[in-house]
Amino acid sequence: MGKVSIFFFLVLLAVLGIFAMDNKEVVFVNIPFGSTYETPKFALVLMSTIIGAAVIYLLFFIRDTKRVIDTMQLQKRQKKDARIQEYYSKALNAILGNRDEDAKEAIKDILKEDPEHIDALLRRGDIAFRGEDYSAALSYYRNVRDMDPKNLQALLSMEAVLEKTGHEDSSLKVLEEIIDIDGNNLAALYKKQALLEKKEKWDELLTLQKSIMKLAQSDREKQKEEKKNLGYKYEYGRSSLENGDVEKGEKAFRTLLKTDPSFLPAYLGLAEVMVIKGDTEEAINLLEKNYETLSSPIILARLEDLLISVGEPGRLLRIYRNALSRAPQDNGLKFMLGKLYSRLEMVDDAIETLESIDANIYSKPELFYAKGELYRKRNQNVRAMGEFRKAAELSRPAAIPYRCKECAAASAQWSGRCPGCGEWNTFSLDV
Repeated sequence: MGKVSIFFFLVLLAVLGIFAMDNKEVVFVNIPFGSTYETPKFALVLMSTIIGAAVIYLLFFIRDTKRVIDTMQLQKRQKKDARIQEYYSKALNAILGNRDEDAKEAIKDILKEDPEHIDALLRRGDIAFRGEDYSAALSYYRNVRDMDPKNLQALLSMEAVLEKTGHEDSSLKVLEEIIDIDGNNLAALYKKQALLEKKEKWDELLTLQKSIMKLAQSDREKQKEEKKNLGYKYEYGRSSLENGDVEKGEKAFRTLLKTDPSFLPAYLGLAEVMVIKGDTEEAINLLEKNYETLSSPIILARLEDLLISVGEPGRLLRIYRNALSRAPQDNGLKFMLGKLYSRLEMVDDAIETLESIDANIYSKPELFYAKGELYRKRNQNVRAMGEFRKAAELSRPAAIPYRCKECAAASAQWSGRCPGCGEWNTFSLDV
């Protein structure tokens, strides 16, 4: 109590004393379950006052003692936090300087002070991951996840370890945990997309892609993801066809073409469906109609195979001639027609068509090789050797390659997706 409080208390006692001299009445105090006592009224008041003051003093004493203890504990925690912060700064500096051993020592000091320091455990896991100690890294990340099940940094780090060690199924489960916590986490969505692509889960990818396209941050990203969505639809159709589900494949290809009528692989897929169902004529009509629209050598090559298989080379030649009438200077088209003549053993027509191509403009080994083969069939060996020599000098394969429009990767086999850059609908016949 302060001096002022003591002064007022003494004044109160003096006043009570004065009143006590003039008021000598007594009162009876009954103690519950006990005796009855007789006491002066002011003695009772004085005693009550003293007891009340003692209680108040005790309460103030308890409060002040608690404050002292709390202050001591706070100061202790602040000192501990300061030490931990110092160790953590030291660890970060060591990590940034690629001094992993120093970082480990600093983190060890942190964990002595606080075994549940989440940031320290995460950094320790990162060091283990960088040192390819994947088991230890996973253990640290799991400890954090156990302490804080919604810690996205720990979950993403766990996924990285599991993916690195080839545990793709476990990696997918962790990604699903992340997406359940934060459905807008694009990092997790993209990682799941890549894993599902690798596992060829096209139906799941189509569902996932809807979320990704909604969350795309820019027009460029949105366009990129929309192109992927078309690719996934195509792969879903191809997968259905390969698994014998022709109806699903047909539906996928038709849906895709409604979305993007220029998606060439879908036409070939749909034509394949028609051939499987025995509607070869319908497949030919589909390809012929869309060749007129798209003018794709790939469609023409597939159309060539179908018409020859059903014994209609005359119809095929008519298609070629109509195309050449629309584009008489198209050397690629002339080359394909020359190859067709050769395939049909119309050697003179083939030579005439190929010789009409300006070799200075259309200088491809495939042209010289084809001409060499034709001259060889006519026993004109000197001319044949000259053409073969020209083809060899260009040091490229004689077969007509498929080439990607995006990355220029070449392939002897056609595919709806370029194995080089991973883009769909980019292969063309390099004629």
